Amino acid sequence: MQESRDGREGEGLVEAGVSEGKVIDSPVTMFSPLSKPVFRALWIAGVVSNVGTWVQNTGAGWLMAESTSQGLMVALIQSATALPVFFLSLPAGALADIVDRRKLLIGAQAWMFLVALALAILTYLDLASPMVLLLATFGIGLGVSMSGPALQAIVPELVTKREIPSAVALNSASMNLGRAVGPALGGLLVAMAGAEAAFFFNAASFLGLLAVLIIWRPAVTTTSLPAERLWGAMRVGVRYVQHSKVFRHLLLRASLFVVGGSSLWALLPMVAKSIPESGPATYGVFLGCLGAGAIVGLMVLPRLISNLGIRRTLAVGSVMFSMGCLGTAYATGMFAICACLVFSGAAWLLTLTRMNSAAQASAPRWVRARALAVYMLVFFGGMGL
Repeated sequence: MQESRDGREGEGLVEAGVSEGKVIDSPVTMFSPLSKPVFRALWIAGVVSNVGTWVQNTGAGWLMAESTSQGLMVALIQSATALPVFFLSLPAGALADIVDRRKLLIGAQAWMFLVALALAILTYLDLASPMVLLLATFGIGLGVSMSGPALQAIVPELVTKREIPSAVALNSASMNLGRAVGPALGGLLVAMAGAEAAFFFNAASFLGLLAVLIIWRPAVTTTSLPAERLWGAMRVGVRYVQHSKVFRHLLLRASLFVVGGSSLWALLPMVAKSIPESGPATYGVFLGCLGAGAIVGLMVLPRLISNLGIRRTLAVGSVMFSMGCLGTAYATGMFAICACLVFSGAAWLLTLTRMNSAAQASAPRWVRARALAVYMLVFFGGMGL
């Protein structure tokens, strides 16, 4: 008990800006983590990789829409992306605490590079059937699911404790920046050079992260964990969720929202094809509008609803997203659809951010990573469904 109490007091001193008797005067800003060379290099490489991911998604969605008129096959592109995370989020979260995270990340990034490159070559040779496209998308999803928990876990190794919240916010901004830029770029690449150009671009986007990870030399730590720790850690995480009423209610809300809401993302290629004389650039613009709306939501909406509680915020976000979906369904003009998509993107980010924050706040530190892994499992399972 004394050790635990002393540890908490030490954390409080660090958070207050006192370390080993010295007062830390330098303020922590949104961009403070970028002063750390490794974090800055990983963040820049991550932005490029996120852009490449959305370029890939745009090319895959449009290629599938061109290959078949069945809405189910088009929607399966999103399912193939989400299902690997559904199946592997919990073991990947536990694995990231056991093995060398750097080696795990290098292996995952190399795997995604090879799969993306193979898909690009097959598409260039006109051998990318709908099944090949689904399998390649699923393969890239496997890499994403294995690298996600490890990428989040290395943040405390790259920045100071006081900079962790800013680092998390910057990583969120990186994902939304990729979501805003990638679809429009993907639409242009597909329109100018075909879907294979989008896939080649995505393959190249993994090289930056690979290079940074190979060069990075983290501090060596020694540990001895029994082989059964992976299964034991997974069981503890599931057991906590089973006995936490608050977390179970949060998972129910997340699943209800995501199962229906993700249909907007999954069927957007069909919306683009319904517009006369539309092309892949139109689909890219639509996805870009969703991403731009997410950035707007990241900057503006939290201030507007700062006085609302979690329940009211989720209710407002859900109603806003429903209005955006209805507008997208019945709008006829390009401008009207884009406006509805910007509105939907802002509401999507607002709702999911609040859910994610609630998940992190409700779980105690000792089981937080595994509880969040279960949250990811439900979230991506809902998207896959």
